Amino acid sequence: MIVPVSPQYGGGSLADVLPSVAGALSVPGETNVLGLPAAPRYAVLLLDGLGWNLLQRYAEAAPYLSSLIPAGRSLTAGVPSTTAVSLTSLGTGLPPGAHGIVGYTSIVPETGDLLNALAWDAPVDPRRWQPHGTVFDRAAAAGVATRNVSKARFDSSGLTAAAFRGSAHRGADTVEDRLDATRFASREGKSSLVYVYDSQLDYIGHQQGCDSWQWQKELSAADDFALQVRSALPRDAVLLVVADHGMIDIAPEHRVDVDLEPALTDGVRVVGGESRFRHLYCVPGAELDVIATYSERLGDKALVLSRSDAIARGWFGPVEDRVAPRLGDVIVASLGPVALVASRRHAQEANLIGLHGSLTADEMEIPLLVDAGR
Repeated sequence: MIVPVSPQYGGGSLADVLPSVAGALSVPGETNVLGLPAAPRYAVLLLDGLGWNLLQRYAEAAPYLSSLIPAGRSLTAGVPSTTAVSLTSLGTGLPPGAHGIVGYTSIVPETGDLLNALAWDAPVDPRRWQPHGTVFDRAAAAGVATRNVSKARFDSSGLTAAAFRGSAHRGADTVEDRLDATRFASREGKSSLVYVYDSQLDYIGHQQGCDSWQWQKELSAADDFALQVRSALPRDAVLLVVADHGMIDIAPEHRVDVDLEPALTDGVRVVGGESRFRHLYCVPGAELDVIATYSERLGDKALVLSRSDAIARGWFGPVEDRVAPRLGDVIVASLGPVALVASRRHAQEANLIGLHGSLTADEMEIPLLVDAGR
C-alpha cells in the first residue's frame, strides 16, 4: 500500500502561508513560520491543481516557475486535498477541523442536505458555517490593503465569504483583467497583500488528465501568466506561487461505481466528499458493516476508517465539536489507482480523468515558490 502523506499543519502546510505572509508584512501577532522575506508588499498567486510532483515532471513546460524550484520547497495541502478545503485553509490560516469546510461536498447535520462548498448550493450562512476571522481580516485591521483577484462570479459566493472575507474582491475574468487588477491593487497603501487565483490547470486536468499534452500546454500558459504577474508588481513586492492540491489520472477501468454495486450502498444514506476521498454518512449502527464491506471491496487500494480513527490520525487537525458531525461516519481515502464514483448521485464527477482529494504525494504535495524581485 502507498504510504499516505500526513498534512504538516503548523509549519509546512498551505494553512501556514498567509500567516507567514502577514508576519513578513509586520502584522502584529502573526508568526512567519515559513521564513518568508520581509517586504512591504506581497502577491500570492494560487494556480489551482499545480502539484509539486507535476511541476517537476513537466518542468520544461514551465521555465519561469521551474527557475524558482531550487530556492522553493514543497508544502502539504490539508485533508482532503481539494479546492474548497484548501482555499479556506489558505484564507483563514486554519486546518479543516477548525474552519469546518471538510470536503467538496459534506453533510449539513441539521438538515441532512449535502453542501457543495464550491457552488454553495445549500441554504447555509457561510459566516456561521465558518465563523473564524481570516488572515485578511487581521491584515486589513493592521492597515494592509488586502485584495482578492478572481473571477467576477466569485464575488458573491459563499466560499468567498467563508474563506476571504476581509479582502476587497476584484472581479477579473480575463488574463488582462487579472493583470490590471493586480497591478493596481499591489500599489495601494503603504503595504499590500494581493491574492490572485487561476483555475485553468485544474479544469484541463479534470477534463483531459494531468499527464495529457493539453495539460502541459496549459502549464506553459500558467507559467507565462505567473511571469506577467511578477512583471506587474512593484519592485519591492514579493511574489509567492502556491497551489491548492496536486492531481492524479485514474483510468476508467479503475473506477468503482457505488451506485451500481448494491453492497456498497447498503447502510449508506448519503454519499459525500469526492471520488478520491469519500464521506459516507451511514444509517445509525451500520458503520462497522460499511467499513467491512468497503475494506473487502477495495483492499489495499484505500484506507477505510471510522470518523474517530481519521480524526485520531490528525488528518483534519484539531476538530471542533461543531465540525465533527460534518465528517463522514466512514471515510474512504483512495491510495492506489482507484476512484469511488457515484454515477447516479454525482454524475458530473463520474467521467473526470484527473482527480484529487486523497493523501498520496501526487495529490498532497504543493509548491511554495518565492520571487523577491528587485
